[in-house]
Amino acid sequence: MPIPSDQFEQLIPLACAWAAQQEADILARGVALTPLQLQDSKIAGITNPGKVRILRVERIPTPLNDELAQAGKITGLISPFTSGMAIHHGIFVRSDYWNDRGLLLHEMVHVRQYEQLGGIEPFLRQYLWECLTVGYPESPLEQEAVRIASGVK
Repeated sequence: MPIPSDQFEQLIPLACAWAAQQEADILARGVALTPLQLQDSKIAGITNPGKVRILRVERIPTPLNDELAQAGKITGLISPFTSGMAIHHGIFVRSDYWNDRGLLLHEMVHVRQYEQLGGIEPFLRQYLWECLTVGYPESPLEQEAVRIASGVK
């Protein structure tokens, strides 16, 4: 495992604080789902689609904390190639992927996972642990999002 479990436990509160700040920014500046996106939110299984906001960005933000930024790089979760990221009810979408329905549905599945698991801390704890132990693309939460989004173009 690229990050020892004791370091993982130290990073979780930092990751949660960063995620909460990012979600607040998305909710404040993002846009509500369109009618088609609301239909897709049902496919994703989102409980509260009215709370979801999407924010177009040129690049997915990286944490300012060096340890957290390094962990994001090690796991491959945040890189210059990251095209979208869900943080509870907020979704970042890189501007060159703004009209990518499959990407947005993928991120909506993660929104539903946040809801089902109980919010930022429980989701990040499970998702990041899966990414560290199984690998980012193979993690069960990631694979579920890939599977559901693969049916949409």
